[in-house]
Amino acid sequence: MPQSPHRTASESSMGRGVLKGAFALLDELRRQGGEAGLTQIANACGLPKASTHRLLHQLLMVGAVERHRGRYRVGGQLYRIGQAWQPHPGLRLAARQPLHGLRAATGASVVVTVLYEDLALTIASVPGEVEPVAPVRDGMGFTLDTAAGQVLTAGPPRRAAGRPETALLEREQVMDGVCCAALPVCSPDGRLRAAITAMVPPHRRLQTVAEHTARAGAAITANLGRAARSTAPLPPVLRH
Repeated sequence: MPQSPHRTASESSMGRGVLKGAFALLDELRRQGGEAGLTQIANACGLPKASTHRLLHQLLMVGAVERHRGRYRVGGQLYRIGQAWQPHPGLRLAARQPLHGLRAATGASVVVTVLYEDLALTIASVPGEVEPVAPVRDGMGFTLDTAAGQVLTAGPPRRAAGRPETALLEREQVMDGVCCAALPVCSPDGRLRAAITAMVPPHRRLQTVAEHTARAGAAITANLGRAARSTAPLPPVLRH
């Protein structure tokens, strides 16, 4: 017997409501630093505790959340799925070594961010000296009035041939005790892909930090170029 169109529409709407509720719970866990209790989650999301518990149980069954000492936290399965999101193919991998090198050279907390909705979203990070004041984590967002946000919203970089890119310097304008040097990161064809930002305490010489940051950004661009060449499509298989 064919299904009633009214029943189908109702079931579809119910399915969307369940998904919306599940994502609201996951987003609340993110805002709470990755872990929260049942009552805390229910109150923040404006859901009954029974409904919240049911959704959390369903998320537990698929590994999207885990229980830890009576509280809930984001699960490993969700993390693995999230790692597959790439704003530009190979960007996270291309940034890994240059970020660690920049941290070693300057002591800075360093991040690579991309423009996502109205945030500078962190896709790669290495904590440094300002970690107690300004912790950095993959997935955290910075507002667009920060150095990273300004670089991402300034449009394609323009510079004279042979001259290094000019860094955007921020001296405690956004947060006391934190100075920043931010520069664009481009793909080999010159398109803006991300921003690289180094955050240091005020006693560090910011111009020197900016120079190291520019070199790290250039290394990311070079890594993207090498990755693009190594993943060139293979010729078609000839069939006889």
